[in-house]
Amino acid sequence: MILDGYNRFCRSLPHTAHVIQWDDAHVWKVGGPKGKVFAIASRWHGPSLDFTFKASQLSFDLLKDKPGVRPAPYFASRGLLWLQRRTAETLDDAALKDYLRESHRLAAQNLPKRLQLELGLV
Repeated sequence: MILDGYNRFCRSLPHTAHVIQWDDAHVWKVGGPKGKVFAIASRWHGPSLDFTFKASQLSFDLLKDKPGVRPAPYFASRGLLWLQRRTAETLDDAALKDYLRESHRLAAQNLPKRLQLELGLV
């Protein structure tokens, strides 16, 4: 997936905001600019894009040791269920979009209940 496609897809999800932070990472949040992070595209570990996303316990356990995927540095080391797709060996772009969609849903669940109701995310 190229950066434009990633940004276009994340923008299509409900109530998202895009910020560039952490050394030029493209960060997407649900619930506005101060909302919850659900996706990050970065070149922290080389010239190719890495895609980082929140995962369920089952998805994390299933994917964490697959080729091209790893527990997300900084997040997983703190006990958080985040994965990073480094290559498309295990997760092609269609599968990555599915996981980004699920990450959006999981992050939305961590918004204040009042905001979830206000945005229609419940």
